[in-house]
This record gives sequence, C-alpha cells and structure tokens, in this order.
Amino acid sequence: MTPAIRVTDLGKRYRLGQLRGAQRTLRDRLALTGRIPRSQDGWIWALRHVNFDLEPGTVLGVIGRNGAGKSTLLKILCRVTEPTEGQAEIAGRVGSLLEVGTGFHPELSGRENIYLNGAILGMRRREIESRFDEIVDFAEVEEFLETPVKHYSSGMYLRLAFAVAAHLDPEILLVDEVLAVGDVEFQRKCLGKMGDVAQAGRTVLFVSHNMSAILRLTNQAIVMDRGSISFQGPTARAVDTYLATGGGQAGERDWQGDPRAEAAAPFRPLRLRVLNSAGRLSESLPSIDPITVEFEYQLAADIPGLRVGLYLATAQGEPLFASFDLDEARRFEQMPVRRAGRYRSRCHIPANWLNEGGYLVGVNASAFRIRSYFSDEHALRFSVDGTGAPGSQWPERRAGPFRPRLDWEILAEADSGHADVR
Repeated sequence: MTPAIRVTDLGKRYRLGQLRGAQRTLRDRLALTGRIPRSQDGWIWALRHVNFDLEPGTVLGVIGRNGAGKSTLLKILCRVTEPTEGQAEIAGRVGSLLEVGTGFHPELSGRENIYLNGAILGMRRREIESRFDEIVDFAEVEEFLETPVKHYSSGMYLRLAFAVAAHLDPEILLVDEVLAVGDVEFQRKCLGKMGDVAQAGRTVLFVSHNMSAILRLTNQAIVMDRGSISFQGPTARAVDTYLATGGGQAGERDWQGDPRAEAAAPFRPLRLRVLNSAGRLSESLPSIDPITVEFEYQLAADIPGLRVGLYLATAQGEPLFASFDLDEARRFEQMPVRRAGRYRSRCHIPANWLNEGGYLVGVNASAFRIRSYFSDEHALRFSVDGTGAPGSQWPERRAGPFRPRLDWEILAEADSGHADVR
C-alpha cells in the first residue's frame, strides 16, 4: 500500500534572526534557540534527519516541547515552506489548519472564502455546494456569511477555518495546536469532528500539547525533540516516553546553564520549587495539606508591567489553571514597575483541593501584550498522595484532578418536621 505521507531524511535550516517563517512569536524563537543545536556559523536546524511513513487511515499524534520542530514539520507537509534537505511525499488531497484562518483572504466574505478554500483543495463547485450548509451550521456564522472575514472575531474566524478544513473531504488532515484558541465547547466540537474524520478512514496528523486529546484521538504517535524524532510507536507508549523525558524535573527545577535563561534578559529565571506545609522541598505531597510553588528569579534592570505566573496541568498535559502574581488589582496598581533585584514569587494552593496523581507546573514571565521574557510550560512535576482525603474511607479512584473538601448538609424528614443532620 502506498503511504499517504512519506518523509525521508527531512531537514529544515534557518539562520538566527530570520525565523519569522517558522516561529512567529518571540517566545517561539527563544524556545527554538534554546532547544535546537546551534552551529558555529549562526544557522540552526529546526528539523534534522526526520523519517516516517504514514499509511492511509492512520491517525498520528505529534508531541514534543515548544521548539521541538512540530509546527515546522507541518508547514513543510502542507507546502507553506520548503525543506532544506530530504523530501516529503503526499499522496492525496490535503486540508490543513495550522493557524487561525490559514488560506483565508481577509477582504472576501465568509461565503467566498468557503468556495476559495474548496477550489484550493481541488474540489468542484458542485462538491463544495453539497457540503456548504453543513460547514455553515458547524461554524455557526450564518448571519455573517456575507461579511468580509477581516471583521470576524478570532473565535468566528477559527470556527469557519476549522469547519472548511474538516468538511471539504480532505484525504489528509493536518491540524496544529490552533484548537487551543477556541472556547471549551468549540474545542469539544472540533475534537468530535476530528474523531469522525478519522473513523471515516481519512489520514490525520494532529499536533497538540493536550495529552488527553492525543490519547483519545490517535493510535500512533511520534515524540519530537530538538528537531528529530526521539520515539515512534503506539500512542500510550509515546505519551509515557514524552512525560518521562520532557515533563520537567521532580520537585525542583534549576535553569543554571540553560540557554533560554540567558536569552530572557533582563529577566533571569533561577529555580522553581514545590514546598510542603512545613516549607520544605518535596516532590510528593499529601492532598490534605496546602502546597506552595515558589519561583525564584533575578532582574538585571527595571521591568515595567512584569507579571510572573504559573500553569498547572495534569500529568497528561491537560491544562487546569493559570495564575499570575499580579492578578489582584490592588497589587497590580502597587507594582507598575518591578525594580532590578532578586525575587521570589510564591503561589499557595489550598489544602484539600487536588486529587491524587501527578501534576506538571509551568512558568511564565511577561509584560502583557508587550513582551514575553520567559516561558517553560513543563518545567517541573510533582505528585499528590490522597491518603486522608475526603472519601478516602472508600477504596475507589475519584475521577478528575480536583478533590475538594466541600460542606454538606443532610436534611432528614421526621414526623415532627425537619431534623438537620450535619
């Protein structure tokens, strides 16, 4: 059987300072610089010696840390950029969703862009018309069909872009982490549609940091690291490999000698630690005690508008929450500028809040909509022990990442009226 996708010794090289074609944000460029080997002449390999075959009907997950080369691979496969070496052969019509509105013309209406994208995919007008109503219903933009898409909100743009990519019968569907832009309900809708596409025998290549979605939707996966494939095989084993090698250090993380720390100047991350209720470093904590996450950093100069925050995710990479040290309006007003010096930002997670299991901590330092100084989404991991947690008298595994101690009342009806049992 002819592979739907055949990648042979694929490589892509960029000169530092000219990365816009592969990594558009400052954070992406810093991440790429820190994780991919740099040559002496100022060139870096975003991809190097990548090889794999994808049979028709396969749903392949692509996972790896930021800057590992995932998006560069997809851009080569959908012909957005050319490889420096090697080749990628595609057998079939490709539908791609690499970023919001890929392939849309901003001056054209939603209706016109549906037909334009269909034509780009090689479909006849009659084929597009047969799917038109389904696309519009999925995107929920019927009343705005005649409006130029440049006036759409990012959510409307995304809904229509995904609807076109998924409904115009592509034989191969390439999807990047763009689904993270939409709201929760739309993400569920998109994942459901991707599942339908896969069950219909189409070939899907899905890039995501959401390990739950990867496990649910894909049967094979590759793990990318520093521009190369470090593992290829069944999805469950790929996720385990990724989390074991790229899921952060346990209990404490030190960025000494990390190129990304130097690139973040004047911000410099020093260490991230998880502390138990006694203030001691720990990688395993009881759910019945409070947990403190401490981020230590140094500023070589004053930074206006700096906020420092953390991301918490399950061991499978599913986001739980993000929180920043200037979320409180009063503190935000008191610290318009963070002066040069050494700092520790601490976040306190309440007792009786997290369920037993493993968790990932990420960190971020940025000036909102001005500059991202530093980000490490999977910096550190820790585990929670459920001994003594609410309901632990029953030996059942509670579903979900949270296990709060909530107040309950039991109201018993008696002959004389109501009796409260507390």
